[in-house]
Amino acid sequence: MAAPGENLRINPARLWDSLMEMAKVGPGVAGGNNRQTLTDADAEGRALFKGWCEAAGMTMGVDTMGNMFATRAGTDPDALPVYMGSHLDTQPTGGKYDGVLGVLGALEVIRTMNDLDVKTKHPIVVTNWTDEEGTRFAPAMLASGVFAGIHTQDWAYARTDAEGNTFGDELSRIGWVGDEVVGARKMHAMFELHIEQGPILEAEGKDIGVVTHGQGLSWTQVTITGKDAHTGSTPMPMRRNAGLGMARVLQLVDEIAWSHAPHAVGAAGHIDVYPNSRNVIPGKAVFTVDFRSPDLAVIEDMETRLKEGAQAICDEMGLGVEFEKVGGFDPVTFDAGCVGAVRKAAESLGYSHRDIISGAGHDACWIAQVAPTAMIMCPCVDGLSHNEAEEISQEWAGAGADVLLHAVLETAVVVE
Repeated sequence: MAAPGENLRINPARLWDSLMEMAKVGPGVAGGNNRQTLTDADAEGRALFKGWCEAAGMTMGVDTMGNMFATRAGTDPDALPVYMGSHLDTQPTGGKYDGVLGVLGALEVIRTMNDLDVKTKHPIVVTNWTDEEGTRFAPAMLASGVFAGIHTQDWAYARTDAEGNTFGDELSRIGWVGDEVVGARKMHAMFELHIEQGPILEAEGKDIGVVTHGQGLSWTQVTITGKDAHTGSTPMPMRRNAGLGMARVLQLVDEIAWSHAPHAVGAAGHIDVYPNSRNVIPGKAVFTVDFRSPDLAVIEDMETRLKEGAQAICDEMGLGVEFEKVGGFDPVTFDAGCVGAVRKAAESLGYSHRDIISGAGHDACWIAQVAPTAMIMCPCVDGLSHNEAEEISQEWAGAGADVLLHAVLETAVVVE
């Protein structure tokens, strides 16, 4: 095997031009993108990506979930491919880089290999996973989840958006139902480049995040019931205030997360209070507690302490409380060999780097269940993501793609 030289780099200007060109498809209202999955804008972005891949000499395959696989042949027809990629779909008010950097960074790796006539033993595949965001059709990472056997295709096809459209119907409508069986492809390895979506790398001045783990997630819906009553005429001792009970439980959630610092987090983002009237003491509060940690035992401890603590709070206040687990997935430990290839690439290229844990879910988290997988992260300004103001620099994007190039070449085996 010939090791790729340290002077082997991608073309950062060409990568940036591709990012800016894709950003013209499904523009947002404030400088970002609204290219939600299975919309006409998604179809347009897919067509642009397909054209670029074919211009780079790759052949395009599409499975029945609409996942796109552009293949560059290897010298050994029996060798399993090395995959890289992410997603092109965005949030309704999304940025230009979340997911897109991983797809177009992978395309730039292929373009660079073509420029320098680099050959590999293993084929290399650039992937665009369908519906990573899960905004229009929940849950997130839907199509990679079907690929990994987490969900059935029938279940995924039946997911509906806010207007009642089904995933299956919309995939067919935009013309991207492929003929490959989902999950039939076998992988030698998978690499995903992504913006951090957090502030750590920028704050520490690091070029590269070597992602060792993905946080597990637990969503528990808590329903607290009290009694609706007039805010002015009900004496304080006679109140059964579900809103106050919720406030005390949310304080508990914060304490529980802090007790497992620095890697555990917890909060409630979805909150409904009933009847939600200015002069009525809330008789019911419904909220979802989101706990995350890279350690499954920590997640289980946080769940247990939430239920026991919330029950005690509500018993003391004369309130009813119910718990329902409404979502979650176990933590991910990425493949040691793939993580090592990422770390080695960053070091050989002279990029500052640190190990990091992904706080968000990514397609790589599901693919890790069926193939050796790792992730590479680059900084983003102020850690801001899922926002049209999301921003990175050309240098950060280039560094991430350089590391992707070298990690993939080492794994795919360069041929003289």
